[in-house]
Amino acid sequence: MIDIVDAKFITSAPNVKAAPPSQEQNEVVFMARSNAGKSSLLNALTNHKNLAKVSSTPGKTKLINYFDVTFMDRETKEKLTAKFVDLPGFGYAKVSKSQKSDWEKNLTDYIKKRKQIKLFIHLVDARHPDLEIDKGVFSFLLQHAEPSQQILQVFTKIDKLNQKELSALKRAYPDALMVSSSKKRGIKELVEIIYNVLKEEEETEHAED
Repeated sequence: MIDIVDAKFITSAPNVKAAPPSQEQNEVVFMARSNAGKSSLLNALTNHKNLAKVSSTPGKTKLINYFDVTFMDRETKEKLTAKFVDLPGFGYAKVSKSQKSDWEKNLTDYIKKRKQIKLFIHLVDARHPDLEIDKGVFSFLLQHAEPSQQILQVFTKIDKLNQKELSALKRAYPDALMVSSSKKRGIKELVEIIYNVLKEEEETEHAED
């Protein structure tokens, strides 16, 4: 079993230029439309109630937030460290065009300049699975991510769906993961997926050395 045994907030940065140095450390980037439950998911993954601040005002967070995270394989006691990167939420109606432009530039810069990113996690509110803005962001990632960078689509708030709606969503998005932060559904599975992606990348890099 894989657990996250330690997680702490490191710093916030307005752009990639101000990002903390982590050349030797894997990064996992979380991105979502505002109010899709990103902060709640980060708290659930790390088992910290207040690691990521849950804002009552969607679109309020404008900074990129960084967290140091330690995984542990409970069987082997082996540890693996990574940085979780919480990008500002996008697509909230009250955010100005200039702020939307800044977000897009931050994302583009991040993809181009942070080669240590191993995984992009795109969160989508399960109640609104087919919004154009989410389709656009996922397409953007597919076009711009490096071959070594993986992309995972995660649908949040599945506890808000009935069984018929959930089944339809799973059929429509068979490669996506379904989670509920409040009900802790899919959380353990997501932790293991992240760990396995990072572990696989680490082993590949060692083999190349």
